[in-house]
Amino acid sequence: MQEPFKAIVVSRDEDKQQSVDIRDLMLDDLMDGDVVVEVAATTVNYKDGLAITGKAPVIRHWPLVPGIDCAGTVVSSQNAGFKPGDSVILNGWGVGETHMGAYARYARLNGDWLIHRPEGISVHDAMAVGTAGYTSMLSVMALERHGLTPNDGPIVVTGANGGVGTVAISILSKLGYQVIASTGRPQESEFLKELGAHEIIDRATLSEPGRPLGKERWAGGIDAVGSHTLANVLAQTSYGGAVAACGLAQGFDLPATVMPFILRGVCLLGIDSVMAPKSLREEAWNRIVSDLDMNKLHSLSKTIGFDDIIDTAHAMMDGQVRGRVVVDMTI
Repeated sequence: MQEPFKAIVVSRDEDKQQSVDIRDLMLDDLMDGDVVVEVAATTVNYKDGLAITGKAPVIRHWPLVPGIDCAGTVVSSQNAGFKPGDSVILNGWGVGETHMGAYARYARLNGDWLIHRPEGISVHDAMAVGTAGYTSMLSVMALERHGLTPNDGPIVVTGANGGVGTVAISILSKLGYQVIASTGRPQESEFLKELGAHEIIDRATLSEPGRPLGKERWAGGIDAVGSHTLANVLAQTSYGGAVAACGLAQGFDLPATVMPFILRGVCLLGIDSVMAPKSLREEAWNRIVSDLDMNKLHSLSKTIGFDDIIDTAHAMMDGQVRGRVVVDMTI
């Protein structure tokens, strides 16, 4: 670990103009932490795309190595919970935002942020799931805790072609739910049906200002979009239903009324994948092993190398990426 290693570094000048470069770093250049992980695989998430392109203020410490999740092997540890050779997964905790992240050969991290990689899922597949898929499972678990079952009616999934959406469709369909997929890319309808979607709707039907209360169309939803889309999903949720909100691709506003809540007893369930407690993370990852069809996971993911990360981030922001992107850091 005394040799330099390549990393993507995002910097900002005195005029707050952002630049992205590939640099050689040493371990001493990384931030504090009690566990050093050799990164075997990472992903390009929507948040990573925002960080690299600068389209949203994701990064709050400069300069910074982006990359919000990773799977790899512990090479040194001062944390009692981990030892060299342990295979671990990281999601969230401000990594890639305020703490140097996964787009480098090594990451120095707080051991309390890590979980042991569950048996039954490979390093590659863990990152095919990534933070997006882990967030999908947290959302499904929230709907289950609310009491929703497949017998209650369909579940709508917005942003269906994105990382959260594709994994959510796959999980829900395996659990027996009828899934309605909302997408702005109708040419991907067959792909979404292969993942398990029963019906495809145009996102335009949800993305514009709508009525405070609409026809009851679904028992619940998983929304990664926010803004008018979330408002319309809530307005069309059946009595006693629930919607898990986990994203803001359209916006962080919520131009809704209280009518779905007080006239239909609809619940809005907030999903936080960044600071979720370890017990919940471990439960979600164990559920992923048991409830996600790995063949579907392979069909919705593609693999790139380190040198492709920056271009892929830009393509994602241009709406040219579907499903999940795994970064194999060994190629």
